Amino acid sequence: MKSSVDTDSRIQSCLTNYADMVIRIAYQNVKSTAEAEDIAQEVFLKRFTLGTDFKSAEHEKAWMIRVTVNLCKDYFKSSWFRKRAVLDDNLLSHDKNSEVLDAVMRLPVKYRNVIYLHYYEDMSVAEIASALQQKENTVSSWLHRARKQLKVTLTGGFDDE
Repeated sequence: MKSSVDTDSRIQSCLTNYADMVIRIAYQNVKSTAEAEDIAQEVFLKRFTLGTDFKSAEHEKAWMIRVTVNLCKDYFKSSWFRKRAVLDDNLLSHDKNSEVLDAVMRLPVKYRNVIYLHYYEDMSVAEIASALQQKENTVSSWLHRARKQLKVTLTGGFDDE
């Protein structure tokens, strides 16, 4: 039986390693700080009540991503979401990167996920495919389409090259 000190250190380690990532993935899916935090709480609650050890840190990270994305999908299916009034919730700052972030946030969810995981979490196409339970070719296509949409949005259809 594991001691409470071991359990506390495992929980703290997991929170340190994955909290920012989980909240960011949830936020870029649901576009609401409060909902992203609620989803993150659910992800960590599932993780800590699961009681299993993962083969590696990569396996745990993929599990965290998959559960976060699934809970975001469940959020959109809920009757509460369909019956609520929308309030403006904008985490984007008004600095030089806000135009890029705003353009990314306007992408469809599947494209936002692959852009985030590839550029912000520095994951390869194979790692993203595994985490999202998709084929590598599908993830590559989504990444290509997302980049194409971002290019059109950010350059206004003009190519300076």
